[in-house]
Parts: sequence; C-alpha cells; structure tokens
Amino acid sequence: MKIGVLALQGDFAEHQVMLETLGAEVVQVRLPEHLNGLNGLIIPGGESTTIGKLATAYGLMEPLKIFGKTQAIWGTCAGAIFLAKDAHRPQPLLELMDIVIERNAFGRQVDSFEVDLNVPGLNAGEKDDLPFHAVFIRAPLIESVGKGVEVISTLEDGRIVAARQGKLLATSFHPELTRDNRFHRYFMELAK
Repeated sequence: MKIGVLALQGDFAEHQVMLETLGAEVVQVRLPEHLNGLNGLIIPGGESTTIGKLATAYGLMEPLKIFGKTQAIWGTCAGAIFLAKDAHRPQPLLELMDIVIERNAFGRQVDSFEVDLNVPGLNAGEKDDLPFHAVFIRAPLIESVGKGVEVISTLEDGRIVAARQGKLLATSFHPELTRDNRFHRYFMELAK
C-alpha cells in the first residue's frame, strides 16, 4: 500500500508516522510526479488558503483533481476545506467533494477542543460502540452535503464533522494527533 501525504504545509509528518506504523509506504507529495503509483493521498490540516496557493504555485491543482476522480483522498481539517466544492470565500479549492464547509466554525485557536465521537463502521463491525477521541483545532464544519455524500459522524447537536463520497473522505478534526489509528486504517481500506 503506497499512500501519499501532501507535504506543502501543515501536519503532514504526523500522518506519515501513523501510516508507517500501519505498514504503508509513504510518499511526501510536493510535485505532480509524486502522485504516480499512489493508492491514496492525505491532505493534512494546516492553513487551507496557503495549501491552495502552494498547490497552484507547484502545478498540483489539476493533477490533484484528476487523481481524486479515481483514487482515494482524505482531507483532515484544512484538507477537508481544500476538498470541498464551496468554502464561502474565494480561495483555491479542488471542488472534488460535494460538501459546503464553514472555515473556523468553532472559533479561534483558544476555542479548540476534544470530544469523543460515535463513528459507526469505523471498527469494521468490531466494538462499533467504541468512540473515537477527536481533536478539533480551529476546525471547520461540514455545513451541508450533496447527493452521494454519506455523513459518517456528527457532534451530539447534529453538526457534521466527517463525511465520505465514494473514495473521498473529509474530517473536521485531526486523527493524526491521537494514538488511535482507526481512521487511518479506514482510509487505507478506501484506498485499496
């Protein structure tokens, strides 16, 4: 299993460590040719506008869009924004997932929080009631989803924090900042 991590900005190293502990071969993606031969790609948290500007500068926008039409891509936090069709402001977006994102929906850095989430299906049928401890840092919110997009987790009040559309996955939180590798395993299954 060969998984890329977009390594332009953000917490790509944490994703790499998590993937390597699961036995994946990891490629840091900085140029279009780095996408060759990958089973999937993770777009990490960071700053979505900066990621978009750097992807544009390095000629990655169109190759990423083409890659995402057939291969698995997972966007965490800023990466989820970058995958979205709409983020309520002009910025470079891949527009691959039919989701509308609200940036910094929970407030500033000081408003960051952690919460246990119910994520049915994350455990492949085993202990499906085991919650996932999610870390939200200046997190976006998945405001709405289009046809063909499955909501896979919400906060207790019903606000959407994780969604899947085919081989595309978006999470508002940072699974790479925990010791729980279930979301990375879930993504590797999507990438098969």
